[in-house]
Amino acid sequence: MVEELVAAGVTLASAGAVYAMAAARVVKQYERGVVFRLGKLRPEVRGPGFTMIVPGVDKLRKVNMQIVTMPVPGQEGITRDNVTVRVDAVVYFRVTSPAEAVVRVEDYRFAVAQMAQTSLRSIIGKSELDDLLSNREKLNQGLELMIDSPAVEWGVTIDRVEIKDVSLPETMKRSMARQAEADRERRARVINADAELQASKKLAEAAKEMSEQPAALQLRLLQTVVAVAAEKNSTLVLPFPVELLRFLERAQQGAAPPTPQQPVQEQLMPLASRPDPDSEGSNSGQD
Repeated sequence: MVEELVAAGVTLASAGAVYAMAAARVVKQYERGVVFRLGKLRPEVRGPGFTMIVPGVDKLRKVNMQIVTMPVPGQEGITRDNVTVRVDAVVYFRVTSPAEAVVRVEDYRFAVAQMAQTSLRSIIGKSELDDLLSNREKLNQGLELMIDSPAVEWGVTIDRVEIKDVSLPETMKRSMARQAEADRERRARVINADAELQASKKLAEAAKEMSEQPAALQLRLLQTVVAVAAEKNSTLVLPFPVELLRFLERAQQGAAPPTPQQPVQEQLMPLASRPDPDSEGSNSGQD
């Protein structure tokens, strides 16, 4: 009798241990458990820690509540200004309702990935190339709104969407490089012209000051000679005053011009080569 009781107790203990092992579940901190009993969703969601289910009757499905980083493969499209580009992005989302994420959609990860690709193609067609390159914040917000609208029904919330890279054709890259080079050259020329204008104004002011003080011009000339001599080169600089040139010009203008009766060539002719007037008269008398 005692042996039968011991055997029954051991059997019950073994059965209880097997039942406990089959019914015991552990839900991690970043997970939530959704229980289906005979195929019907239970209203309560199991939190993190140890939990029990009915073996053979209940089925526990764990849902990850962490933020998921999903890369969106590069999508090719034509922008509104007819430029072919390839754009890839990354989507950050998380599950807010475990029950809806399990019941409403078969695979919420795949659904979000497909919606992200479709929305990315749509945003490429609605945007221009300049917006894709410089106004990404606005495009990210529009892309996030397009993905988040249907994802709310799946128990998923889109935290952030970022456009990672925009690949352009080689011809477009060369055209943009030429445009940037031309723009930089234009700005360099404008800056150079502005500098020349400012320098001309300063030189005009300096000339005005030097005209009032003639000694300043001589000091400036000596300073230039010192600067040239400091280079240790073989160039010899001799200052030539402008007043001397003006004096020579006045002297040349003050010289007497040749008379009309005597040509210039005759004035310059040497005396030995000129014909003698007396000899001409004697010759004419003999004739």
